[in-house]
Amino acid sequence: MTGVQPVLVVVGPPGAGKTTVGRLAAERLGVPFRDVDEDIVAATGKAIGDIFTEDGEPAFRKLEEEAVRRALVEHDGVLALGGGAVLAPGTRALLADHRVVFLNVGLAEGARRTGLSTARPLLAGLNPRATFRALLEARLPLYREVATIEISTDGIEPTRVVDLVVAELTGTG
Repeated sequence: MTGVQPVLVVVGPPGAGKTTVGRLAAERLGVPFRDVDEDIVAATGKAIGDIFTEDGEPAFRKLEEEAVRRALVEHDGVLALGGGAVLAPGTRALLADHRVVFLNVGLAEGARRTGLSTARPLLAGLNPRATFRALLEARLPLYREVATIEISTDGIEPTRVVDLVVAELTGTG
């Protein structure tokens, strides 16, 4: 397909609300929603955590970059990326010509929302809070590099976040 481009790409760390806000924004804008993590699960038949455990993070990131590449040319709605998608230079390059919203979340709020879940492969370990802090610090510049819009989601209901995103998209914010 050519000429197709997402209305919006959503990025951010675990707990930022990418899927929730993405779905609500798509509904509000009257466009379809797509989640790259769901694409990867459908393509591999494996849960994301299982891919990390069985194949390793580098293998997952390769699958993720290809899934992002495919989705960016196939999907014309709202596209949510996995929290670590921005780690791949190739993925960041792919996002250069797209409207990208970075849903920012602070450490305390992100930890509360994720419950520092061990179901999230990168938060498993002896000190999930320290891991989450390091993840936020390492990824923040990358999220900001690809973002055309940044919204802090701390203490804000998803519907209000969508209001802010749509206002930015339509220039009414």
